[in-house]
Amino acid sequence: MTENTNSRASSTGDDAVSPGPGNPAERAARLREEIRRHNVLYFQDDSPEIPDDAYDRMVRELEGLEAAHPELAKNSPTSEVAPPPGGRSLNEVVHDSPMLSLDKALSVQEILDFEDRVKRFLGSSEPLSFYTMPKFDGLAVELSYNDGGLTLASTRGDGRRGEDITSNVRTIDCIPKKLGPGAPGSAVYVRGEVYMDKDEFSRLNEEREAAGQSIFANPRNAAAGSLRQLDSTVTQKRKLKFFSYGLSDPEASGAKTYGGLMKALSDWGFPVETSGASRVSENLSEALSVFRDLEAARDNLPFEVDGLVITVDDLSLWPRLGATSRAPRYAVAAKFKPRAAMTKVLAIEIQVGRTGALTPVAFMEPVLVSGVRVAQATLHNEDELKRKDVRVGDYVILQRAGDVIPEIVEVDLERRPAGLSAFEFPKTCPVCGTEAVRKPGEAVSRCPNRSCPAQIEARLIHFAHKNALDIDGLGQKAAAMLLANGLVRLPSDLFRLTAEDLRSLPRFGDKSAAKLIEAINEARTKSLWRFINALSIRHVGERVSQILASRFDSLSALSEATMDQLQALNDIGPEVAKSVLDYFQSPLNHNFLQALMDDSLVSPSPSETEIPAEGSLSGKRFVLTGTLKTMTRAEAKARIAAKGGRVLSSVSKETDYVVAGEAAGSKLTNARSLGLTVLDEEAFIKTLG
Repeated sequence: MTENTNSRASSTGDDAVSPGPGNPAERAARLREEIRRHNVLYFQDDSPEIPDDAYDRMVRELEGLEAAHPELAKNSPTSEVAPPPGGRSLNEVVHDSPMLSLDKALSVQEILDFEDRVKRFLGSSEPLSFYTMPKFDGLAVELSYNDGGLTLASTRGDGRRGEDITSNVRTIDCIPKKLGPGAPGSAVYVRGEVYMDKDEFSRLNEEREAAGQSIFANPRNAAAGSLRQLDSTVTQKRKLKFFSYGLSDPEASGAKTYGGLMKALSDWGFPVETSGASRVSENLSEALSVFRDLEAARDNLPFEVDGLVITVDDLSLWPRLGATSRAPRYAVAAKFKPRAAMTKVLAIEIQVGRTGALTPVAFMEPVLVSGVRVAQATLHNEDELKRKDVRVGDYVILQRAGDVIPEIVEVDLERRPAGLSAFEFPKTCPVCGTEAVRKPGEAVSRCPNRSCPAQIEARLIHFAHKNALDIDGLGQKAAAMLLANGLVRLPSDLFRLTAEDLRSLPRFGDKSAAKLIEAINEARTKSLWRFINALSIRHVGERVSQILASRFDSLSALSEATMDQLQALNDIGPEVAKSVLDYFQSPLNHNFLQALMDDSLVSPSPSETEIPAEGSLSGKRFVLTGTLKTMTRAEAKARIAAKGGRVLSSVSKETDYVVAGEAAGSKLTNARSLGLTVLDEEAFIKTLG
């Protein structure tokens, strides 16, 4: 497997999503697709393109749209943990119980809101104690033990399915291969974080730089790339470490509190974090004090952290609080503010992406930010560039938002030299000279020339990308070489290449040429959704590709789809549908597809990815009235939502069920007058299954 070792993270801005008015359904569709794209980049590729705070803003905006328009919440990434595991090399593992993510708190007020939500959900005003722990910046894993011995290790993946990394985990010295005294003899599933400490990260990058290899962007990328190696001897050399933080079944520890659970894990032989930040707080004020102390001391820790996890300490409350489809309600990740440094802008260049997006990128004097050398940062689009007014020669405040992505925060105007001119955003494509187009309501200017050399190269790279046809060995350098030597013009030309063609190129010997041809041949029969994703249709990423592949059984059938057929599919709005139609109406795309299909160069197989089935109560509308004995109203709403149903505030003819508890009021009277189905608590519980 090719590991990702980008020394920086940049964005071409191809699918930039800018806030603004418009159709809520269209806006939500764009946000869903963009969020899923960034999820794949972060969780699967270990190569994030945008800062954490920019990602969080998109998620919050989508959550706001879904709250205002509940019908938009169907099949949304706001209810997903992460994308399914990517790549073809590691075996898939199904988790015994879901490995969920954590909701984020981006301010002190949001931390306070977390406690309020917990108390409201429990229907209690009793004081709560919390266990705090640093939020490690590594890779979440699950360790499976049977009869006291380590039998399986897997990544979190999408929460339900991960990747088998057992051989690599066995090289991590601090992970016990046998459980210690007091551990259960039955199956035990331990969860924790694999990470790389700062000293090892620096050593590894120095070693790679000396060898002429690209360096890792940050310790998380280094740990993730190391853990996904096919050769465990490579992993062993990377000196990874591990902290345990829980069990799939907390009751297996016999503990009554989360603090007790952590002690049990330590007694069994697992490393647990023991700084002053890992402790019980008697109330939220104490937890906030821990948060502030850890943020101030984060640079002194031997490993990277980006926040503090605050968890309800009483384990008996966890089953009552339960979880959403993506995160438990009993914990929250309180995030730190990003760290910053100052540097000078040396140049601003416009890069052209695969859909023609023109993205300004600032090149700066190299500076260390959070221990990582940063020399460039995206400015996203023309509006963002003008808003920040970044000019060549400016001194700027640079941060790695989320401690990952370089981002220019602001210009230090007091240090701006006299006479600096504002950057003039080009009216034409800097590569092919075609006049750029910016549509109303969009933040991105684009080169409309599909024959633009920059777009051709970017589309070829995307065609071979891991989440498209996954052609191992066809990266940026190889793509540029194939194009420059006239061996490839359209992506379909890849399937006509021979090993002899490749051997004529620099750096291609017999072995590397044969390996690339083998990867290209394997791609001929990849799943249909991968071919759709590989086409570089605007607004169509992995998730939309899977939806399209579930409805149309071939590229030919998709090319003949009508607007009505496309919009009838879940998550396909008018903007996405029009983009698909426009793509297949292009003469250039028509020629490319004809070459693929008519010459029988490829034979896409049925999609191996199923679109998740709807819940058993999908489309059903509930109204709650009165008091339930076995659960709070918040719990009832959560269980209905988990089954795909909706809870309405008032009774109408469209209501499917009215759930009547004790002291039911006028809603029950209205329901009976309308002849609606009324459920008592027992019937309601049966309906929930």
